[in-house]
Formats: sequence, structure tokens, C-alpha cells
Amino acid sequence: MAVTDEAIDKIKQMILAGELRPGDRLPREPDLAERLGLSRNSLREAVRALSLIRVLDVRQGDGTYVTSLDPALLLDALSFVVDFHRDDTVLEFLEVRRILEPGATALAALRATEEDVAALRAVLEDLGDDPTIDELVANDLEFHRLIAACAGNNVLSSLLDSLSGPTTRARVWRGLTQEGAVARTREQHTAILDAVAARQADLARSWATVHVAGVEEWLRRVL
Repeated sequence: MAVTDEAIDKIKQMILAGELRPGDRLPREPDLAERLGLSRNSLREAVRALSLIRVLDVRQGDGTYVTSLDPALLLDALSFVVDFHRDDTVLEFLEVRRILEPGATALAALRATEEDVAALRAVLEDLGDDPTIDELVANDLEFHRLIAACAGNNVLSSLLDSLSGPTTRARVWRGLTQEGAVARTREQHTAILDAVAARQADLARSWATVHVAGVEEWLRRVL
């Protein structure tokens, strides 16, 4: 194991063992290095790496702290990695969306409040009668973001948010080239919303599957 990796693992074990909790300040660098049997340089590199993935928060002039370790914060690093996807992996991202999003939509049907439903309805009503492709895609992204938020699961919501970026280009492409794409998107969003508003989880799951699978199957054909 590389020295820096060993240092990362030792700090990780301190957090897992409860020696360091969310919000705790790390001991002074020389003290922590001696305690863990590390050089100050390897400890410094480990801290830098853990700060990049939002496990540690380095505050200049104040010290280094364990972050809240909130799933949304930690999964933010996933967005950075996902941004480096290649075009030939878009179908794989759509497959993952097809697995996760119907479940999130079913949870939304069970957990969404009246205010949540009203917000979803406002998003759909905000789309004009003759939207541009950019307006349609932006509206689509916001609708799905709210559905995921309504599921009441921060981990699931963060994962879906990370996956939305790689599939945006496919959504734009479909809107530009597939006849009836705008009308179909409107109809399916409305069906999903109606199922969520009616608290029909199975129906909401089914419509979400149809909706995401439609983009996936279209992309498979054109590729």
C-alpha cells in the first residue's frame, strides 16, 4: 500500500471508529502524524485527498475538520467523476437511471406533500405551448430533480442528480430529431405527476420506467 493510501486509510478508520466525528477538528498535524506513525508529508497528502472528496474541510488559519459527512456532500465528488464520461457510455448511464428513477418516483408517490405536488405541477405549467429544445430540456431536468427530492432519500436524490448531466445531450438530440418528442415528454410527465398526486406508487413507477426507457431505446436505435 502506498504511503499516502495508508495515511488515508488510517484517518478513515479513526472516523469509522468514532474517534473523529462529523464537525470534529483534527489534532495538530505533528501530533496526529506521531499518533498514526506517519510522516507529516504523507499525512498532509492524505488530508488534501480527503478534502477533495469532501470528507475533510481544511480551514485556512483555523485547522482541519471532519465535514458533516452528509451523503449529498460526499456524493458531490461523484458528479466530478461522472463529468468525464465518454459519449459511448451514455447508454450505461441511461440504464442506471432506468433502474433507479422508477423507484424514486414510486417513493415520491408515497411521500410527496401537497406542496410538493403543487411545485411539480407548476413546473409542467411553466412550459410554454411551443418551447425551444433548451426550454424543454431545462424543464425536464427540473421536473426529474423535484421528483427525486420528493422521494425523501438524500442518497438516491444525489445519485440521480449526478446521472442527469451525462444524459442531457441525449435529451437534446432526441428533442431535435425525433418526431413528437416534445408532445410525448409532456404526456409522460403529466402521467407521472397524476400518479404521484393520486398516491399510486406502482403506476408512478411504471410511467417513470416507460419515460426513461423511451429515451434509452431511441438512443439504442439511432446509435
